[in-house]
Formats: sequence, structure tokens, C-alpha cells
Amino acid sequence: MTQVPAIPVTNTQPSYLVTAQERVDEIRAMREKIPNFVIPSSKDERKRLAVAASVPPQFVEQVAMTIKNSDKLVAAGAADSDRIRDLMNYADAYDAVADELEAMAGFVRHSVVVAKNAAGSYALTTYALAQRLAKRPETADLAPHVANMRSALGKKGRKAKAQPAPTPETPDHAPVTPPSSTK
Repeated sequence: MTQVPAIPVTNTQPSYLVTAQERVDEIRAMREKIPNFVIPSSKDERKRLAVAASVPPQFVEQVAMTIKNSDKLVAAGAADSDRIRDLMNYADAYDAVADELEAMAGFVRHSVVVAKNAAGSYALTTYALAQRLAKRPETADLAPHVANMRSALGKKGRKAKAQPAPTPETPDHAPVTPPSSTK
């Protein structure tokens, strides 16, 4: 008996797991490039910050101008007007970055659903074909595989619609009394 030498299979493309991790690393590296980047310390932190963060920009500018023109406010420890304006400029500019990242996340999530849909559609089509073929004598060997697929799918079959049970107050055939007419 001659033995066939094993040929190693080499995959020249990196796996999705590897490339996905590379994208995660790139996204995390972006953190270092975003000035004033802060990770929330709790789930409720954004809610806590919302009141002061939602004041109108005109109000913030008015306060910055007042600080610039009042030595009393600067002496009282108020923030520098240039710092306040810088923070507002940052917020205006990086809000667009957040919007783009959220859109990108939505597109990636959609791509994931599209991939799962395609895989699921192929699997359901193959399952339906296997069910039909398993009933034929020449392909009856598929029957155990069909049973395994059915079990993995988790469906038990169609459920009949439940009929509401009659309650004691409303019998099945309650007598109908015509409305009385008064003349």
C-alpha cells in the first residue's frame, strides 16, 4: 500500500478573528490621538454631566466674555475665558467624530447581520433540502443529520393558536336580549 504524503494546507489570508482584532487595536490607538479623551467612570456619569453640558453655547460665550472683562471673576478662581472657548471649540469639532464613529458602528453591526443572514439562509436551505432527501431510500443516511439539525435549530413544530377559555361571567352562548324600546 502506498502512502500519499500529507500536503500542509496553508491559508494565505488572515482569519477574520485576526483582522477584527487588528481593527480593534487601531480603534483603541485612536484614543491616544483624540485630545481631552475621557473614559466614563460609571454608567451614570453621562447623566450626571448632562445638565451643565446642555447649557446653550451663547450662554457659555457670554460667561467667557464676562470673565475676560472682569478682574473680580478671574480673582475668584473662575476658569480662563480662553480655556472655556477652547473646550467649546473641541466639543463642536469632535461631535462630528462621535457621529461618524456611531455611524460606522451601525454599519459594522449591519454588516454582521447581513453575514449572519446569508449564513442562516444557506443553512435553512440546506436543512430543507436534507429533509427532503432524507425521505428517499438512496439518501436515507441523511436522516440522523436532519435530526441533529432539527435539534440544533430548536424548533418543536407549529403551535396551535390558543382559544380563549370562556369565563364564568361570559358563557359561550349568552342569551341576547333585544334592546327595549320605550315610546
